[in-house]
Amino acid sequence: MGDNSAISHHRRRGLPTVRDVKDRGLRTFVTVLAGLAVIYFGSAGRSPEEGGGISGGVVVLALLAALLVWHLTRPGDKTVK
Repeated sequence: MGDNSAISHHRRRGLPTVRDVKDRGLRTFVTVLAGLAVIYFGSAGRSPEEGGGISGGVVVLALLAALLVWHLTRPGDKTVK
C-alpha cells in the first residue's frame, strides 16, 4: 500500500498537500497585491498641497479589497470520498 495509503490518510486528516501550500502562497500574494494597488491608486492623485501620506479611508478600502480577494480566491471543496 505504501505511498497511496499515506497520501489518502493525509487528505482525510485535512493536512495540506504541496499544491495547497503553493495555492495559499499565490492567494496571499494576490491579496497583498490588491491591497497595495488600492493604496497606490488612492494616494497617486493627491496634490502636494494636501500633504503626503494616505488617508484612513484609503486604508479601509485597501483592507476591504484585500479581504474580498482573499474570500473570492478561496479553494473549492475538495473532499475525498
